[in-house]
Amino acid sequence: MTERQSADPELFRADGDAPVLLGSRCDKDAQSFYPRRWTCPICLGPVHDVELSQTGVLYSYAFIHAPMFGKSQLDAEGYGVGQVDLPEGVRVQTTLEGEPASWRIGEKMRLVYSTVETSDDTETVLYSFAPDR
Repeated sequence: MTERQSADPELFRADGDAPVLLGSRCDKDAQSFYPRRWTCPICLGPVHDVELSQTGVLYSYAFIHAPMFGKSQLDAEGYGVGQVDLPEGVRVQTTLEGEPASWRIGEKMRLVYSTVETSDDTETVLYSFAPDR
């Protein structure tokens, strides 16, 4: 069985069927943040770690007509990027899975894994969002 490994364990966990985004919450201001914060940027008070929702709504998107960062494949068509609003009030900037024709502003999106590298028994992954249909 191949084990999944987060490419950035400070940003998300790779356990289970979908990535888990790691955020912060300030109870005083009732605000959540991503990525995690040391203190609340609003009141400078304490925050605590939270797991953020695995679904959200597509706020905006663009298609980048260049190879994805870290890719040596120069003939790649490009990749999608977008902003997804989570129920906690957090707007996440992310890559998008699928084709531009499949993305709709206001559409429900879900977190998915995006493989960066695979070795004998480990799959290194990033998170991405895809339409939740």
